[in-house]
Parts: sequence; C-alpha cells; structure tokens
Amino acid sequence: MNTFGTIFRISIFGESHGKWVGVTIDGCPAGIPLGGSDLLPDLERRKAGAVGTTPRKEEDLPIFVSGVFNDKTTGAPITIVFENNNVRSADYDAVKNSPRPGHADFVLHKKYDGFNDHRGGGHSSGRLTVALVAAGVVAKKILSGITIEAVLAEAGGSTDIEAAINKAVEQQDSIGGIVSCTVKGIPVGLGEPFFNSLESVISHAVFSIPAIKGIEFGSGFAAAAMQGSVHNDAIISEDGATATNSAGGINGGISNGNDLYFRVAVKPASSTPKEQQTWNNATQSVQPFTVKGRHDLCIALRVPVVVEAVTAIVLADFARTNGLYY
Repeated sequence: MNTFGTIFRISIFGESHGKWVGVTIDGCPAGIPLGGSDLLPDLERRKAGAVGTTPRKEEDLPIFVSGVFNDKTTGAPITIVFENNNVRSADYDAVKNSPRPGHADFVLHKKYDGFNDHRGGGHSSGRLTVALVAAGVVAKKILSGITIEAVLAEAGGSTDIEAAINKAVEQQDSIGGIVSCTVKGIPVGLGEPFFNSLESVISHAVFSIPAIKGIEFGSGFAAAAMQGSVHNDAIISEDGATATNSAGGINGGISNGNDLYFRVAVKPASSTPKEQQTWNNATQSVQPFTVKGRHDLCIALRVPVVVEAVTAIVLADFARTNGLYY
C-alpha cells in the first residue's frame, strides 16, 4: 500500500508524469519549526545534475498544502506537494506494447488490467522518492540528538566512484552501487520483536525505495563465515558500549545504544541506452527494443539521502510510539 507507520504515518501519492507528487504526514507534533527552506538541502542532494544522473531536472520546490501555519507545525496532517513540469511523456509510447526489461511495466499492466499510468513508470517511479525525502526532513526534526548519515560507498563494484561513473558514461550502460548508513545517538530500546524488530521495519522501509535489492546490518552476510567468539561484541561499559559492532547496533531486534549501521545494494538502473530484447504485445513476438526517455546511468548516486529519509521516518515512528523526543 501507500501508507507507512503507526503513530508517525506517511502516505505518498502521484505519478512520474502526473501533475504532481507528494506526501501526507500524520502524527507530527505541533509547534515544530518547518518551512520550505528546511527541506531544500536534502531535496538538493536528491536532484539530478551530477555526471551519471538523468538529464530530467525538476525544481522540486515544496508546496505546503496543510499542517503548517506561521512556519510551525499545527499538529494536523501535513501535506506537501511537488509539481512535475519537465516531462516528455511521448518517450514512453512504446512501453504500452513493449514492457521494458527489469522495470515494473509488465507486472503493473497485468496487475491493474492495463489501467496503470505507464508514463515514466507511473506511481512506481523513483520520482516519488522526492516525497520520501520531504517526509524524512520532518522526521529528522523529531529526532533530537540523533544524526543519520548515508554515503555511496561503492559504484559498479569499485570504491573509486568517479572512475566507475566515467566508465559507465563511456560504455553507455548503467551501474549499481552500495550505500552505507550510520545512525549515531540512538538510545537503547527501539524495536518491538518479533515482527516489528528494528531491522524488520527499517528493511521494510528501505525496500520501498525503487532499485534496492539487498540490505545487511553490521557484519551482515560476512557473519556466516565468522566464529561466535569473533562476531560477538564485547560489552565494555554499563551503558552497553561494545568493543566491536558486528551486530550493527541491534540485538534481538532492539537498539543497543551503539551506532546503528547497515548497507544496502542498489541495482543498475533498468533503463539503459543499449539495445535489448523484450516481448512485444502488438506483434506477439520478442523484438529489439531501445529505451527512450531520460535516465540515470548510476541511480545509486541519488540514493543516500533517500536512505537517510526512510531511516528517519522509521526512527521517528518508534520514538513517537515510545513517547520519546519532541
């Protein structure tokens, strides 16, 4: 569905080539200073423009529809919208009959009997992550004393990100990447086992970001090859500080007071300039297909701020549920 959270709840809406995309945030306390300028730094980080990103550029200026008065939250639902102005919908005419390999075109057409908006991926487009980033800014304001930082650690299998991007541009093919996220200042006790464990809910939110294909906390998959005496994090103080952080700041689904640390795998963007083969519904045969439109060669470049946003949304919800912070 399109709604996430228990107390701090968000609902996203819109399509890639529709009039606008946006988010409604419920459960935000009253009296928090909030204006358009608060959102701009994170929105700027999500924008295209760097080498390897899509030529499609939107202003992404937030329009507050409700929930903010005199630059303070009112306690009512906050609705923020962003206009879509730089669209070229004709680029997607071929998608009606030729679903793009790796995209959701085929499954959306089947699931919604062809009534889905196919332009730019419609409601499944990464365009909607602008709404997640906006909600993340509001969530961060609730999390007093907590800092969240996500960075692109690898691109195209290399830690030399600039070289990897240049190679992708030269070869005119897309590449993926790995984003790492560290949360500092998180208290002990966030997370509700079993099904609302901290890992479970963060994973749920992270996988809502298009192009995410994997997540690992702490030592992650490397733990499978470690011995328990090595993997275990020795507790070295009464506040629970540990000598190592193989657990990634979580034990038994509950935050343990150490840094929360996880990494996510971002797949290569499915839209690539290279010619591919796909099924054509009109001719009932497999035919050559070249994706039109404007796309990222390395979508992972724009993912870190979105990972920060969904992490903040999860933590804000846990905080509100436990009566913490603002």
